Amino acid sequence: MIKLSFAVRRLESISEEEFHRYWRDEHGPLVRSVKDDIGLARYVQAHTISSPINDVMRASRNALEPFDGVAELWWESMEAFIAGSSSEAGQKAAALLWEDEQRFIDLSRSSLMMTEESVIIE
Repeated sequence: MIKLSFAVRRLESISEEEFHRYWRDEHGPLVRSVKDDIGLARYVQAHTISSPINDVMRASRNALEPFDGVAELWWESMEAFIAGSSSEAGQKAAALLWEDEQRFIDLSRSSLMMTEESVIIE
């Protein structure tokens, strides 16, 4: 399995509450609706929790400002990802998702990376 990890930051014009609501309740079902078109095996949203602990942990490592969450998208293989993203239906689905992401994600301050997991503790 391969995974796309998408560390997201909200648009500054949107409140934290609205960002999390929209991502979970609007964008999440949209991703679900096109999962077969893009060959997606699994999709998880990890929403950042507002807590002073985050500030303490970030300060202890001199880390960057927090992301508002992380989206994780899995495909069975790189070939499955390529097949899903290169098909006509997959390209239409990707364009639909990108258009929706612009409504709530600050894409210029977010980050995407393809990853392969190495499980250390199961």
